[in-house]
Amino acid sequence: MADIAVLGAGPAGLAAAVAAHRAGARVTLVDAGPRVGGQYWRHQDGDDGRGHHLWSTLCRLREVPLDFRPHHAIWHVERTGDGFVTHTSAGEITSQRLVIAAGAHDRQLPFPGWTLPGVFTAGGAQALLKGQGVAAGDRVVVAGTGPFLLPVAAGLAEAGARVLGVYEAGSPVGFARHPAAVLRNASRITEGAAYLRVLRRHGIAFHTRKTVVAAHGDDQVRAVTLGSLDRDWHVVATEDVECDTVAVGYGFTPQLEIPLQLGCDTHLDVDGSLVATADDAQRASVPGVYLAGEVCGVGGARLSLMEGELAGLHAAGVVPDKRIVRRRAALRAFATAMHRTYPVRPGWQTWLDDDTLVCRCEEVPARDVRRSVVELGATDPRAVKLLARPGMGLCQGRVCGYATACLAGPVTAAGLRDLSARPIAQPVTLGSLAEQHVEEP
Repeated sequence: MADIAVLGAGPAGLAAAVAAHRAGARVTLVDAGPRVGGQYWRHQDGDDGRGHHLWSTLCRLREVPLDFRPHHAIWHVERTGDGFVTHTSAGEITSQRLVIAAGAHDRQLPFPGWTLPGVFTAGGAQALLKGQGVAAGDRVVVAGTGPFLLPVAAGLAEAGARVLGVYEAGSPVGFARHPAAVLRNASRITEGAAYLRVLRRHGIAFHTRKTVVAAHGDDQVRAVTLGSLDRDWHVVATEDVECDTVAVGYGFTPQLEIPLQLGCDTHLDVDGSLVATADDAQRASVPGVYLAGEVCGVGGARLSLMEGELAGLHAAGVVPDKRIVRRRAALRAFATAMHRTYPVRPGWQTWLDDDTLVCRCEEVPARDVRRSVVELGATDPRAVKLLARPGMGLCQGRVCGYATACLAGPVTAAGLRDLSARPIAQPVTLGSLAEQHVEEP
């Protein structure tokens, strides 16, 4: 049995594993991927991730190496009398304590034509570039809201794609309302300025109060409609632009399947996402469980590193340096400022026509979702799910859950919990489960 099982090998999980391992704890690091790094430090084939400074440091710390379990997709976690059992696609892992660093995935807003080939999430386009070295398309429109659009556009441009423009539905001037948070994180502004310089070098225009409100084509995206927006994201003017690829992103959704399986408390974050509740020591409401990174609220890799280190130290019974605590507070303040600067406004719902698919797995159009509320009396996302079937397909609401909650009425923590709780955290084959329970002859 391990002292600590760290679930997720991205920035938060790696930092937690390093800190706990340095403190002398027996650590098992678990990840579905073939190598460390997670979605943020995504590596191409042939690169096992050991070049990253965190992994290199970890390998030099002790004569006894860290127990790293790649290719272990976690599908369920449960409490036992003396700790926890983590069920994975490759076997069970027992531990006394847990650090959950499951990360996040793209938050998507549907619009007419969003299911056409050539429409990517911003994170999907970035993953294809980082993981495979492939630009998503030749003539790309990058749109949505939030600072993540900048590295996506810059990366595509540097890879040889022709980025036709970056279309930000909001406006970065909102940061001016949070001077203290900005001054404490000046390097984040410098980072954004560096991406803007890349865009200027490639002749890429950055537009505000403008985004993609429809995509057009038959078997492939051929053009998009760009909408000029008012402050609530109602369309006030439109223009069409020919392109073959769209990379669109509206922030990220924390992956909370495991915290919810364990009964951890949750709450709504500033950006309207459901997040797991952690105290100052990164402890969850469930004893023995610690949380780090995006599951506590989306804030970027630097914040994930700080939270991971704190979670690993506290899980190992070590009191952390106060400088780490202060740095976490500064980074969390910047994350709050970012969410307040780039909110998702309710006007996006007016972009949908009756035939726009909300749930692509079950092919549920906006018409059926609205009918379940207006005509059939659904008052929460769970009722909408039961009446119209959004969230009952292969993705189990990961893609359509947020949009469904918005269309069902005011977004609440209870409504999002109903759409986020899953007894099986991610797909696992019956064959892999059967192989774990073969009886000896």
